[in-house]
Amino acid sequence: MKKLLLAAAISLALPGCAEQFSARVSRFQALPPLSGQSFVIQAATPQLQGGIEFGQYAQLVAKRLVAQGYRPAEDPARADLVVKMAYDVDNGRERVRSSYGGFGGYGGFGGYGGFGRFGGFGGFGGFGYPYGFYGRRSFIYGFYDPYFYGGGGFNDVYSQTIYTSALTLQIERTDNGQRVFEGTARAQSGDNDLPHLVPNLVEAMFTGFPGNSGETVKITIAPEPRRR
Repeated sequence: MKKLLLAAAISLALPGCAEQFSARVSRFQALPPLSGQSFVIQAATPQLQGGIEFGQYAQLVAKRLVAQGYRPAEDPARADLVVKMAYDVDNGRERVRSSYGGFGGYGGFGGYGGFGRFGGFGGFGGFGYPYGFYGRRSFIYGFYDPYFYGGGGFNDVYSQTIYTSALTLQIERTDNGQRVFEGTARAQSGDNDLPHLVPNLVEAMFTGFPGNSGETVKITIAPEPRRR
């Protein structure tokens, strides 16, 4: 009976919560005053350049930059800024979890090893709770644990596959090659689907863009409104 009730709790809790997306965003910037500078977007790694998938994500970044006041270069060879983009998701780690005692959440995720071209990432700390929404597509500072649900007094063990994804952006001036922006958005989730992850990582990257140099912020994006 306990296992049946626990399974029911998981099935009820996860679909709604899984739509929340949390990311940790680090940004360093020395951007010159905005004056409508032109830009071109390139892949940071050769294997991504020219791909249809990369082009789709590049369009998302371009829209964000235009909203900030920049403009796409009519001639890429004469752009004022070069925006280099990379993205990836690891192969996932199994996370063993236990439900126990009363109602409440579980501790934060432990450290995960590096993956792909992004090198090693440290573990994320404990996840906090949402404390208010703000913005066009609502977000909050502070982690929301998408796997939180009440234990309800049950005691059982189960596992989940947790994936770590990342998006990096680097912006350089073309007149002198100076790098003026470096940003990384990282997330852990039960989803390794890049067409779902990358748009959310872009959203997180441009929340409060360009940000305070050297600051890392934790941003949770609310799900899109359900269509009826």
